[in-house]
Amino acid sequence: MRIWNCILSAIFLITTVMSVRAATNEFDFNNFTITDSGNTDLNTASVSLNDGAKPITVNNFDIAGIMLGMSFDDVETLFFKTKGLYSPREKDSIIYSIQKDWKYNLDYECRQQGIYAPADLDQCIKTLARDRGLLYAAELHLLRENTGETIVVYFTSNASDNVVWRVLYNNDVNEIEGDHEKFADQREKKILAFWQAVLDKYGAPNSGTDKWISTTNAYDPVMTAYYGSLDLVDNGLYASDMAKNVQQARENFQSKPYAF
Repeated sequence: MRIWNCILSAIFLITTVMSVRAATNEFDFNNFTITDSGNTDLNTASVSLNDGAKPITVNNFDIAGIMLGMSFDDVETLFFKTKGLYSPREKDSIIYSIQKDWKYNLDYECRQQGIYAPADLDQCIKTLARDRGLLYAAELHLLRENTGETIVVYFTSNASDNVVWRVLYNNDVNEIEGDHEKFADQREKKILAFWQAVLDKYGAPNSGTDKWISTTNAYDPVMTAYYGSLDLVDNGLYASDMAKNVQQARENFQSKPYAF
């Protein structure tokens, strides 16, 4: 009976490994854009509440149904598997990324295997990142063709469960079609209509004239409105994700087995 259980366990393990490999091998590098994770320039300028204003639960805000902290899978389901106002853009709707610290680790590991040619080295790094869960969906690009609106959704790495940390919305209300005064007039009216819609949905800003803040800590969720743009962001979530990757990459760096 013990031998039979061992055989069953071995079969299960082999089947599991084969299924994992099959799933990861479905990712065709030629069909997706993979970028290095950059050091995003976070806007962490100090924020303050207006006189008499109270904090707002910005975590409850949504832009086209997308909220901070939503998983990539949930957002993907929302826009790829259902028909709504927004659709994924035709090319590179999803941008994948590898955190820089992990990429440096994998670069070292591949070169220790004697892989130096740039194309081969790049392929080695991407393959290892894919197989180890270090390759993640970093951006999702959406558009609404009939109005020219766009949304870019930014996600944390898998170290932080690949969730939304920023939603950036843009439209064309600030654009002027020509020099005639009618275009300037139309622009002003579009801006007023946009701002009224923003106030109707989110209420009045509680920090200055253009910010909705959770607390006076800029690392907590904040939404900022511009002419034709909304920026919903959780700087703290992004900073925490970056710190996790730095720490984990240091702990898992495969250095040579020095002995002394």
